[in-house]
Amino acid sequence: MQLWQGRFESPLDAQVNDFNASIRIDKRMVEEDIGGSIAHATMLGKCGIISMQDSELIVKTLSEMAQEIQNGTLAIDESAEDIHTFCEAELTRRIGDVGKRLHTARSRNDQVAVDFRLYTRKRIDEIADNLRQLVQVIIQRAEDSAEMIMPGYTHLQRAQPITMGHQLMAYAEMFLRDLSRLEDCKKRLNVSPLGSCALAGTTYPTDRFMTAGMLGFASPCANSIDGVSDRDFAIECASDIAMIMMHLSRFSEEIILWCSFEFKYVELSDSYSTGSSIMPQKKNPDIAELVRGKTGRAYGNLMALLTMMKGIPLAYNKDMQEDKEALFDSLDTVQACLTVFAPMLETLRFLPDNMRNAASGGFINATDCADYLTGEKGVPFRTAYKITGELVAYCIRNRKTLETLSPDEYRAFSNDFDEGIYAAVDLMNCLEKRTSYGGTSVASVRAQIENAKARLSNTEGL
Repeated sequence: MQLWQGRFESPLDAQVNDFNASIRIDKRMVEEDIGGSIAHATMLGKCGIISMQDSELIVKTLSEMAQEIQNGTLAIDESAEDIHTFCEAELTRRIGDVGKRLHTARSRNDQVAVDFRLYTRKRIDEIADNLRQLVQVIIQRAEDSAEMIMPGYTHLQRAQPITMGHQLMAYAEMFLRDLSRLEDCKKRLNVSPLGSCALAGTTYPTDRFMTAGMLGFASPCANSIDGVSDRDFAIECASDIAMIMMHLSRFSEEIILWCSFEFKYVELSDSYSTGSSIMPQKKNPDIAELVRGKTGRAYGNLMALLTMMKGIPLAYNKDMQEDKEALFDSLDTVQACLTVFAPMLETLRFLPDNMRNAASGGFINATDCADYLTGEKGVPFRTAYKITGELVAYCIRNRKTLETLSPDEYRAFSNDFDEGIYAAVDLMNCLEKRTSYGGTSVASVRAQIENAKARLSNTEGL
């Protein structure tokens, strides 16, 4: 049955019906569809648009349907055009003409819009919970590794000494921003389109504030045309998800590098690795690679939504049926990735000796050598920079490090060097001197951890 069949004299072509139908996608919104209908039916009764007796029977029957769907005794009929058609047809099958009164003063346009917002809001809360769990794991692992020296990189070249805890807290900052973005998205999403009807509102004396409150919305939308045609919330949510996936992908890339024999800074648990069908020595970071690969899906879904919306006039157009499949895929993808990423990180084993060895071999204390000449001896920075560069070149030619040069070798480049240079280029000293806010000293990293814990606790209400 189609809800719109009265206007048409011949049945819809079977192939067209299949092409037009959306129930395979939107059936997951059945809880939201029934919830929206219960609020609408309650309002219709309270406002005297239908009798209280009919309102109460509709609400009672819809509640029974919701319970039966939840426990599996009512199956969704996938031959229906969409979930809205299925629910109304099932209601009418059970209570006859009374069920037909439910659709008074609403349209499928505002019905699908409210369902989509309710469902997206619910999934945002779930993803926020997943993100919080991940940030908690990151914080714990940062605490574990706050004193583990490793090279910090720019251009994937060893740059300056940092700790693994400092590196991990950079990702905590990214995911905390993601939580903030989801919170903002939820605020803008949380207005009710119910009662906008097809586009122009209704002649019935409805109470849109009542239904908005019943469904947990902050308010009804202020313009009925915008109410049914707005999909900004879906695009914004897809954008936030794309950002989360980008951060997960960057983190995955680092884990993949760190697992390689060329780095060997960490080792993944066997539970989050796979092997090779032909090379018995292999231990592959497939989970991290899949997360990195799935990021492209989230980007594609965002572009699909933007492209779908860019050229359609107000108000509702059938193009907008494509909104749910794209966003649902992004929601499913990011949730699946977050669900496996947190325990993968939690069970990962650090290899601090390898990190320290790498830090010792890359001249990542060269800046500190130049700073020593400038800060302790008053040498102009550019002169100090040149002297240090010549020292590094000398070390490379002679397979030495700044720590292993003799005093005479130092003085061959500048008479300003004395025994103080060895403390200046000691890796732990280099690290601990970086006490600026947000820097890599152990104390600074521990302060970042406490700051992140406090900020994370403030997201609990999301």
